[in-house]
This record gives sequence, C-alpha cells and structure tokens, in this order.
Amino acid sequence: MLMPERVKHRKQHRGRMKGKAKGGTYVAFGDYGIQVLEPAWITARQIEASRLILIQSVRKVGKLWIRIFPDKPVTKKPAETRMGSGKGDVDHWVAVVKPGRIIFEITGVSKEKAEELAKQVGFKLPVKVRLVEREEVI
Repeated sequence: MLMPERVKHRKQHRGRMKGKAKGGTYVAFGDYGIQVLEPAWITARQIEASRLILIQSVRKVGKLWIRIFPDKPVTKKPAETRMGSGKGDVDHWVAVVKPGRIIFEITGVSKEKAEELAKQVGFKLPVKVRLVEREEVI
C-alpha cells in the first residue's frame, strides 16, 4: 500500500479541511478524471481498492494516473488504554482531499465505460465523486 518512505515528523496534528482545493483541479494527463465533491481523508486502503477497480478495465487498452498520495499519518491508541500517557502510535496513512480535487485520471476507454468506472470508484470512497472530461486548450 501507499505510504511515504520517510517523513520529517512521525506524528502530525489533525488540521482542517476548510475551503476548496488549491491545486490538482483539472485533468492534466488522461482523457477523463474522477473529481471529489466533498472534503475528506482518503486512506491508503481506499486508494488501493479504487486502483484495483480501475486497473482491471484500463490495463490492456489505456493508462491510469493516481493524483493523490497518502502522506498524513493518523495515530491510534491501543484498545482498553487509560486516558493520558501521550499520543498513540501511527496506525495508517491518509490523503487529505478538498472539493474539486482530481484523484484519478484514465485514458483509452469510452465515455460510457469511464462513467461506469467513476460510479464503481464512488462506492469505494467516503466522498461523492463525479467524472470530468479533459478541456481542450486552443
């Protein structure tokens, strides 16, 4: 699963997910992109589950780009532990996404197939998503 090889600080604050995405809001590489419509933390497991769905259809005929990376550590204390005694150990990694962020891009599939894939990916993620097409630059 995706996670950083090394980080400067092992543990981070939770932070806020206020506002819209600053970058990564347009389709840069493929023909279609899957765009997030709500703010959320997307875990490495959810990214991997979505990737497996997409790669099954795209493997032979097209290409897949993953535009997010889980670089935020989430900590968790063990079960039945008393309050206090510091912050827990790193449990898993998440990617922070805000509305408007493109998380996956695909090319080499029809529009109908891309819409079906976006719907299936939406079932695996904790946010609402939509399919967006690449805008031609003149």
